[in-house]
Amino acid sequence: MEMQRSIQIPMPLAVYRELAAHLCSCEGVSATLLPQTSDTFDYNQSQIGGVMIEYAPNADWESRQRVDQILAYYENRYGVSA
Repeated sequence: MEMQRSIQIPMPLAVYRELAAHLCSCEGVSATLLPQTSDTFDYNQSQIGGVMIEYAPNADWESRQRVDQILAYYENRYGVSA
């Protein structure tokens, strides 16, 4: 079973923070914002490189399903995940 995954969706910093908060509300799930890896600053790009999602050993199927639903919402709203 997958214990962690990385998601990159082109979104503003505030939306990434909102996403991380939603993910952390799922039992046994933690989310960490990843730094931007681009060498050049672009106002049209996110200041965040992505989010790392980690599942605790006690994360059940329902928590994983909820994470998938949350990610689907943000992917539909902001674009396809890379």
